Amino acid sequence: MTDTVLDEILETTTELIGKERSADVPPAQLSTAELHDVVQHRELLAVLVEEPLHRHEIQERLDVSRATSHRFTRWLRDHELAERVDGRFQLTGKGATFADEVLRFERNLRTATAIAPLLDSICDYHQEFVVTPFADATVTTATLEDPYRPVSRFVSLLQESSTFQGFNTTHMVPPTLADVYDHLFDGVETELVYLPDVVDNLFETYPDRIRTAIDDGHLELRTREALPYGLAIFDDRVGIAGFDEDTGTMHVFVDSDSAIARAWAERVFEIYRDNSDRIEPPVRSAE
Repeated sequence: MTDTVLDEILETTTELIGKERSADVPPAQLSTAELHDVVQHRELLAVLVEEPLHRHEIQERLDVSRATSHRFTRWLRDHELAERVDGRFQLTGKGATFADEVLRFERNLRTATAIAPLLDSICDYHQEFVVTPFADATVTTATLEDPYRPVSRFVSLLQESSTFQGFNTTHMVPPTLADVYDHLFDGVETELVYLPDVVDNLFETYPDRIRTAIDDGHLELRTREALPYGLAIFDDRVGIAGFDEDTGTMHVFVDSDSAIARAWAERVFEIYRDNSDRIEPPVRSAE
């Protein structure tokens, strides 16, 4: 079943990044020296992404010597990354692509560093997690002084939201927090995908509340055999939760309000929802 989860995540990753796999033989890889050369010129490419510049403007923007600015512009021409238009160096299509990719590479490395606790907890499920949407995310981790910080962050966002969609390998919040579940089942339009044993536990703990919420149309509950992590979609933010394998407690929650994060989260949720089974409440026993 893990392979199925991997396939679904990789399908989503490929779709959102917008890269099509080709049957053609790919060109030879760039050498390490060539890659290093491009990364070394990251700042040069970054300033030219903003606008074409004269050589002396490049010198001023980057605070380099005249000799270095000449070396920079020669490098651009030698690699067909820029052309001179009206005296200014303007990136070619190839140059603009190189600039976008090297800046995206740096941004993704920064993001991976920031959300490392989450990546560490989900790497067993897939190693191609889309980090780009979470470049400016809020990262909340558990500490010895406050082991429930991630749960508190999740609860605060849930209490401010009128809708909630998500899936999870366990309860997003401990079942003992009855007031949270009161809000979830009564005041929020909710659609959840859970593992079978989690669904069973919910029906055992809140049998009447869940039946009523489903009957009233406030709650749609679904189940499937494998899920990779916790995904939460609120009115204004989306979040991902990582859990401790031994205790099942949430130890990191990463949330963002970016449009790309929402688009990614909604697409991932759609895939898992479409590959899950809708749950109807058990028939009430006759008293």
